[in-house]
Amino acid sequence: MDAIVLLREDHKTVEKLFKRFEKTSDEDTAERRRIADEVIEELTVHAWIEERYFYPASREAAPETTDHILESVEEHHAVVWMLSELKDMDPADERFKAKMSVLMENVRHHVEEEEQDWFPDVRKAMGRKRLVELGEQLQAGKEKAPREPLAVPSAASK
Repeated sequence: MDAIVLLREDHKTVEKLFKRFEKTSDEDTAERRRIADEVIEELTVHAWIEERYFYPASREAAPETTDHILESVEEHHAVVWMLSELKDMDPADERFKAKMSVLMENVRHHVEEEEQDWFPDVRKAMGRKRLVELGEQLQAGKEKAPREPLAVPSAASK
């Protein structure tokens, strides 16, 4: 699978989880916890493989995407800190749903920018063969990616 297809599949998986979360009621805190835990794992792994493999390869192949990539890393920074807070938050806390809502807004914005603004440039610059090689790296990277949000490189403040 090519790298961009793999990342788009991840985006779809997370969007489905967001929609499930949005359908929960305030009384269904156990379901909210389960969904949030899945979101935390999916986004942590996704951010890690992007930062570790995809972003460096994209910058190399399409230097004109550098500003977009740097902005994406900053968006990851905000997201992984929210994930780390959600991880330890009681789903019955009145701020839990609000924090998830802000997370969803941030992630949806991030996905839209990636998919519309610079994935097409990366696809053009890399070509199919390189994207398939990179996709294999991303898939293998998922196995060794951390599940702790603050282990994602962008979590560190510089």
